[in-house]
Amino acid sequence: MDPELLLTELRREVIQRAGLLDETFDDVVAALRDSNADDEHDPEGHTIAVDRAMVDALRRDAGAQLVRIDAALARVEAGTYGTCERCGTPIADARLEALPTTTLCIGCAGS
Repeated sequence: MDPELLLTELRREVIQRAGLLDETFDDVVAALRDSNADDEHDPEGHTIAVDRAMVDALRRDAGAQLVRIDAALARVEAGTYGTCERCGTPIADARLEALPTTTLCIGCAGS
C-alpha cells in the first residue's frame, strides 16, 4: 500500500478517535461537576476522577500519535520514509506495515 495513503488514513482515524475522546472527556467532567456523590469512597468501581484521568491519557496518546504520523508524512514528502534514521538502511516493508510511523529498522530498534 502507498505509505502516504496509509498514513493519511491513519491520521483521519486518530483525529476521529480524538474527537470522540474529547466528547467523552467533556461528559466525564460534566458528570463530576454535576455530581454531589462521594465517588472517591465508593467501593463499587471506578471513580469519576479515575475515568477522567483515563480518558485524558488516551487523548494525550492520540495527540502523540498525530505528531508521529505528521513526522512520517513529512518523511514521505522528503523522500526519506522507510529509511532508518540511525543506520540509514531500508526499513523492512513488514515493519512499516506493522508500525507505519517507525523511524528505526528492526536491528536499530532492538539495540
